[in-house]
Amino acid sequence: MQFSEVIGQEDAKHRLMQLVEEQRVPHALMLTGPVGCGKMALSLAFASYLLGERMEGKSLLQSTAQIANTEAMLRKWQHPDLHFSYPVIRPKGTPGERKITSDDFAKEWHELVMEGAYFTMDQWMTRMSAENQQAVIFEAESDLLNHKLNIKSSQGGYKVSILWLPERMNLTASNKLLKLLEEPPLQTVFLLVSEEPERLLETIRSRVQRFAVQRLDDADIEQALVTKRGIGEEDAHRIARAANGNWLKALELLDVGNENRQFFELFVILMRKAYARDLRELKSWSETVAGFGREKQRRMLTYFLQMVRENFAYNFRQENILYMTHEEEDFANKFARFINERNVVDIADMLQRTIRDIAQNANAKIQFFNLALDMIIFLRR
Repeated sequence: MQFSEVIGQEDAKHRLMQLVEEQRVPHALMLTGPVGCGKMALSLAFASYLLGERMEGKSLLQSTAQIANTEAMLRKWQHPDLHFSYPVIRPKGTPGERKITSDDFAKEWHELVMEGAYFTMDQWMTRMSAENQQAVIFEAESDLLNHKLNIKSSQGGYKVSILWLPERMNLTASNKLLKLLEEPPLQTVFLLVSEEPERLLETIRSRVQRFAVQRLDDADIEQALVTKRGIGEEDAHRIARAANGNWLKALELLDVGNENRQFFELFVILMRKAYARDLRELKSWSETVAGFGREKQRRMLTYFLQMVRENFAYNFRQENILYMTHEEEDFANKFARFINERNVVDIADMLQRTIRDIAQNANAKIQFFNLALDMIIFLRR
């Protein structure tokens, strides 16, 4: 994968290439940054270059035959020196003693990555046919990775291990990865692609070089929408602004049936029924969202947090600090006055607590009905 296929991020591309040119490639690099900024795309492009794919006519391999062979394998993401680790589920009915690793979902992962370098956890969960389960990197993954990386490089160059969302490792897997990072196999580069690096063990964070990736510029998203998706300039400008630096959100906004539209409708129902103190409807609402998978519940609550922030900001009537769609803004025009300095902090804290409790497998029906009851109180302030 070429760096030219990565949307925007020219500075990040330059910094990665510079590490190679100056022979300062660390054994472990952790790419961090906001959702949808292209961390995975950058990792895939950087891994391709480390493994020998030509960038601007240059390759780290010497043999023309080797270069051609490497590029052919990378086009199908089937290079023997490129290893992927990612969160997976334990399929229902799997015996407890059965060890689960990324290899159990290698076919699904390959299909997803072949479709493009920009994807969401929800898309991955769908590929795995996950229901009300949370995706985890299990202990056996570190053992498998250790075995793979101690095999000699097939091309005589780098071996690259890409860990997508390493913060989802369980404690045992984390400790075993730590040992790998402390004593890395020869010519191995670890690329950790993290959304929530603070959830990683401090000892792991201290043994990797952090590589911060910034949000995408609106202009880069706008250009990509025009050139890659054939969107008109006016619509591309509006979508790019609402996406707020997140290419994944820009893609969602293109889909009229996207998940965020469902979340918006649920947000509107919650706020209207809470203000009306309609307990019957709030109970029905809480039962509906309690039926979602936990990953979807967390995404919904995160969206609610964003909407609370946007409605509070709407009261200041400054367009440059607002990032809403037309539909969201139309609702905010009437509703925003109910999110004010007297309740905005309490509502945000309540949503954060619910996200935490849902992640810890608390009873979803109780959590969401409590949230709805508290919202009745806060909206009356």
